[in-house]
Amino acid sequence: MAKTKMSVAGAALLAAGVIAGPAAAELVFPDLSYRTGPYAANGIPFSDGYQDYLTLLNERDGGIGGEMIEVIECETGYNTEKGVECYEATKGEGALIYQPLSTGITYQLIPKATADGIPMHTMGYGRTSAKNGEVFRWVFNYPANYWDGASHAINHILDVNDGDISGKTIALVYHNSAYGKEPIRTLEELAEKHGYELLLLPVDHPGQEQKSQWLQIRRAKPDNVIMWGWGVMNQVAIQEAVNIRYPMENFIGIWWSGSENDVLPAGDGADGYKALTFHNLGMDYPVYDDLKEYVVDAGMAAGAGDQLGTALYNRGMYAAMLAAEAARTAQEIHGTAQITPAMMRDGMEALEMTEEKMAGLGLPNFGPTFNVSCSNHGGDGLGAVAQWDAEAGSWSLITDYGPSDGSVLDPLISADSMAYAEENGITPGCE
Repeated sequence: MAKTKMSVAGAALLAAGVIAGPAAAELVFPDLSYRTGPYAANGIPFSDGYQDYLTLLNERDGGIGGEMIEVIECETGYNTEKGVECYEATKGEGALIYQPLSTGITYQLIPKATADGIPMHTMGYGRTSAKNGEVFRWVFNYPANYWDGASHAINHILDVNDGDISGKTIALVYHNSAYGKEPIRTLEELAEKHGYELLLLPVDHPGQEQKSQWLQIRRAKPDNVIMWGWGVMNQVAIQEAVNIRYPMENFIGIWWSGSENDVLPAGDGADGYKALTFHNLGMDYPVYDDLKEYVVDAGMAAGAGDQLGTALYNRGMYAAMLAAEAARTAQEIHGTAQITPAMMRDGMEALEMTEEKMAGLGLPNFGPTFNVSCSNHGGDGLGAVAQWDAEAGSWSLITDYGPSDGSVLDPLISADSMAYAEENGITPGCE
């Protein structure tokens, strides 16, 4: 019986904290997870969703195109050095795609994966300018990126203020890392366009101490707060906002600051908090019936089976679904089920996600439709806003999916990607 989480295989992989699958598997999907450390509460549901979906494909469908899937899990602890070690330990196992779930790890792996010819998918994180596939040929960040998220947040604030936020103050509370710093340039450009003042408030890892930042917010009284947090930082920030009675409807987090783990500790005080998302929420989808039958009830869940339907479980499942559909696309393009990493890259670049396809997978209306191409590795950049209902204990979408501001983002992406190309001797173009 095929499983996606297997026994430890090999001393080298054991030393790296790798859990390997059966040798008979043909399609290898490493999972650079973090189930330990201060970010474990958010890493666990994502990894569970990612692995459970791939297990479902094995148990229900016999894999993808008749080829079984093997997941190699390697614990990074959300540590960049460990993430690179996991990559080096697993790449020789036939890895088709990497999803690091860390911007710091992503930045380190971009040149390595490019040199090794293994595609990476950094869904909603990583280096934003990797959207330019003519420069970053092996990196993809569909369906949306960090700069899209910054623009979505400002668009929502514009919407609730009748399109005029001139003279207002918007604070950014951000994880003081490559991840947290990603939206700053975009928010600065948008501030010039819309006339708001941007207040920057960094929070050092892991984010348990934020008294001084929220004291500044209490004094400055910004009209809105945007949060770029992860792990325990989110819980602390939301509780601090409750403590100073900051209005939750004016507090909006990036999609990595919008899980149940972030809001539940604050109880009723978190009611009305908002977060961005690029996929739908809850578990009212046919695929969950199959997950229960073939994975959870069969005792094959990656974790305890208690994360189904949570925001981050859904995101991990979505990441696995996109990877599987890219693999399927690669098989169709090349006329073989036994694809290579180069073929997988072709499948990712030709990926089309339609509503018909999502409905056929048991995920109707789960995410926006989008296309990927050589020049556009980031999709259409659509995003929506979700809001937390403390009484119901659930998230719900309060907006439709909308676009980011291409007039601001496109020039930034072009400038940053072209600078990278020049620094690294890359001639942009499509092969």
